[in-house]
Parts: sequence; C-alpha cells; structure tokens
Amino acid sequence: MLLLLLVVIFIALLYGLWRYHRQSDSLSRSVFLGLFLGVVYGLILSALNVDTESFLPWVNIVGNGYVNLLKMIAMPLVFISILAAIARLEKASMIGSMSFWIISTLLITTGIAALDGAIIANLFHLDASSIVAGEMEIARGQNIIERSGDVADLTIPGLILSFIPTSMGGTFAELASTSMISAVVVASLMGIAALTVNKNDPEKGAIIIRGIDVLQSWIMALVRFIIRLTPYGILALMIKVIVTTDADAIWQLAKFLVASYVALFIMLIVHAFIIMLTGRSPIEHFKKIAPVLTFAFTSRSSAATIPLSIDAQVNKLGIAKPIANFSASFGSTIGQNGCAGVYPAMLAMMIAPTMGIDPWSVGFIASVVGVSMIASFGVAGVGGGATFAAIIVLSTLGMPLELAGLLISIEPLIDMMRTLVNVSGSITSGVVGNKILGDKVHPESFDNTSTQLS
Repeated sequence: MLLLLLVVIFIALLYGLWRYHRQSDSLSRSVFLGLFLGVVYGLILSALNVDTESFLPWVNIVGNGYVNLLKMIAMPLVFISILAAIARLEKASMIGSMSFWIISTLLITTGIAALDGAIIANLFHLDASSIVAGEMEIARGQNIIERSGDVADLTIPGLILSFIPTSMGGTFAELASTSMISAVVVASLMGIAALTVNKNDPEKGAIIIRGIDVLQSWIMALVRFIIRLTPYGILALMIKVIVTTDADAIWQLAKFLVASYVALFIMLIVHAFIIMLTGRSPIEHFKKIAPVLTFAFTSRSSAATIPLSIDAQVNKLGIAKPIANFSASFGSTIGQNGCAGVYPAMLAMMIAPTMGIDPWSVGFIASVVGVSMIASFGVAGVGGGATFAAIIVLSTLGMPLELAGLLISIEPLIDMMRTLVNVSGSITSGVVGNKILGDKVHPESFDNTSTQLS
C-alpha cells in the first residue's frame, strides 16, 4: 500500500511538472522546478525514514531512463554534427587547429585544477591517517588495487593508437572506452573525404552535403525530443540522490567533502576568469549554461551531458558548431578538471604525510600537477573517470591506492560536483577555441535548428 502511495505521488509530481512545462516557454525554468520538487520529495521521504528500496526502481525508470536516452544520442549527435561541420569547412587544416586549442585549454585548466586541489587539501590539513576504514571501504580499496593492473602498461603511444578505430561498427557500438574520440576521428576523416569529393566533383559533393544535411535534421529532431524530457529526468535523479545519501557517513568525512567543494568551486571561478578574458560576461555565461550544469550535477555523467553541452554552446553561447562538438566530445574524456585534476591531487596530498613527504614541498606539488595533467589525457584510454585518474597519479608517485576506497561513503556527492566542473571546463575550452578560431570557421557551420534549452 505504501509503495502504491509513493508511486502515485511521484506520478502526480511528474504530471504537475508536465502541466507547468506545457504552459511555460522556458525549458530551464521547468528544469529548476523539477530539481526543486525532487529535492523536496526526497527530503520528505528521508525525514519520515521511509523504506524506499522498492520505490526507487520506479523512480529509476524516469531518471536512469532519461540518462540512457542521452547516452544513446550522444554518439550519433557528435558524429553527424562533426561530419556536417567539417564537410562545410573551407580548409581541412582547421581540424588540427580546433583540436590543438581545445585540448591545450583542457590540459592547462586540469593542471590549474590539480594545483588548486593540492593547495586546498593542505590548507584544510587533510590527512589520510585520520580516516578509519570499514568493511565496504576495505573491499573498495582492494578492488581498486586489482583494477590498477588495467593501467599498469599504459603508454602515450598506446593511448594515441587506441584513438584510431579498427572498425566503424565497433566505434558506433561503443565497444571501447575511447569510442567517443574514435567517432570524432571517423567523422573528421569522412568530412575531409567529403571536402575532397566536393573539390574534385562539385555535383557529387553537393549530393553528399545534401544527404548529410538530411541526416543531421533527422538526428536533431530526435535530440530536441529527448532534451524536452530533461525536467522529468532531473526530478527523478534528485529524488534518488537525496534518499540514497548516508548522512552519518557524510558527517564523518565532512572535512574532505567541504574541502573538495571549495576546491571545485574555485575551479568555477577560474573558468569565469578565463571566460572574462575572452571578452564575455561570466555571469551571463553561467546563466546560459545553468541547465546543462544542473543536469551534469544530478546525472554524474559527462558523456550523457554532451548533447546538452553542444546545444547550449551553439544556441546560447554562439559558438561555432564544429568547435562546440569538438570541445564537448574531447571534454568528456580528456582533461577533466574535477575528476583528473582536483580529486587525484587532493588524495596525493592526504597520503603524503603518512609517507613522510612534506605536502608543501614545491617539488612534490609540481610532480602532482605534472602527473595529473598527463593522467587527465590517459584516462581517456582506460575509462573509469576519477578512480582511474587517481590510480594513474598515485601509482606513478609510488603511493598506496587504498585511500580512494576509504571515501566510498561520500563518493557520489563529490562526483556530482566533479562532473559539473568537468562539463564547465569543456564548455570553457569551447569558448576559448571560438575566441581564437571562430571567425575562421565558415558561417554555415552554425546549425539553424535549436533544441531551445532556455
């Protein structure tokens, strides 16, 4: 009976949100209403100590279902958008320029993020020796040690080679952790081929471009439909986040949690400063991408946020379509400011005192920053986000890996903010790339279809 009541209330919230969304002309306001309703309902369930074990699977149909739909369209969206954008470029050499500036921005900001995490960890006097391990934490730590073998043989040449696909079918089926970058490679090569055909045979080239335009319109119609479901996905995701949070465990590790959020918030300030250097208003910038960051926070998935990120960059920030696609795609796997910058650096600083290392040593901090930048590139080759970034950084520095397991109780809350910062960093790289190269990208690279994420 209780389960039926909880489900009925959940459906009523979805219906009320649908009615508001139908009357409102702003998707962003509907998103924030969904966020508010999810938080309130989750807090009520937590305050009443309601057993939600049988209720959450029904919530997951909406929340996880929406995330799955976004992941589903991410690959075809990135592929067709980059293909269409490159096929319209005047010079194929622009591809290398876009990649260089976007990846450089991602790596530089990740280095800044690692320095930020190291300093904040030291200022908060974080020390791994003060954290007590329970059964779950010990098991997680052992699992991380076992998984470290996945990155033991990681080399830069091997990583670069993994980006080159051996099968288009395997790339589109996302059989490898580098599939998204491989899709960018395939789309780029096919775009260059289209440029070649158009140059040698304009008549056939026009047919190819027309076919690409039709396919892009088809994919964008699907994207628009799925993005309109964002308010309902946010509502369900927030309910799950609130009711599954272990308040007691969070209190025990509150110091690390607060320090993490401080360091991650500082990175948002760094992003704002970079945005200001490009001649844009940071306030207006964050207002326009707020719905995207909200979804990144609740979903904890940079990959699932790609469609929203591309839409906001193109239709809200005025970034050229090719640059937006490159920044969103690369930013989901390379140079993640939160997962590969702040987080591993903080863990290294916490472990340092237990090994007799001065955490304020300039040489040690420089090593952490350098390794974090390299690891942020390497994570794309193995997948696993923050955990693998931590494995690469800590193992390279000769430090034990168990600490990542000791933070299991607050990992979801930290990961929410880490993902938000990752996505903000990828969008920032798009803004920088557009500032440097935007006027060199053909005007037709902009797509006139909009998902109206406003």
